[in-house]
Amino acid sequence: MAAASATTAVFFGTTRTPCFRRADASKRFPHPFKANAVSDVGFVTSQLSGVRISYDMSSQLPSISTHSLPALKPIVARRICPFTGKKANRANKISFSAHKTKKLQFVNLQYKRVWWEAGKRFLKLRLSTKALKTIEKNGIDAVAKKAGIDLRKL
Repeated sequence: MAAASATTAVFFGTTRTPCFRRADASKRFPHPFKANAVSDVGFVTSQLSGVRISYDMSSQLPSISTHSLPALKPIVARRICPFTGKKANRANKISFSAHKTKKLQFVNLQYKRVWWEAGKRFLKLRLSTKALKTIEKNGIDAVAKKAGIDLRKL
């Protein structure tokens, strides 16, 4: 039996190559989630969440402060037509050898300026070509009412 500080061979899996590891590895590699020691400044930072815990010697009460939250990400427009509800279709791309690969068939969305007669102004909309044909046929008020869209908020 080897001593505690000696190296021992450990075998992993089916290969017979040894992986040498020291028994005192915990001393060389400290636990990553433990807090750092109190420095001269008088606060401790946690590596896990970046929380700063400061300890004031005069009041004997610790105070905790966190970093500010990151800025909000911009809203990304989804590829869905708001008027018809059309969205991407999951389909198979079939090669010459009949090998099937998943692909998305996206909706034909276009940015269009549409005149709104009731509001006496243009609306810049991102809609499908099918919705554009429906608006030309029935009018924007009827299509928006059926879809449950308030045109005054656009």
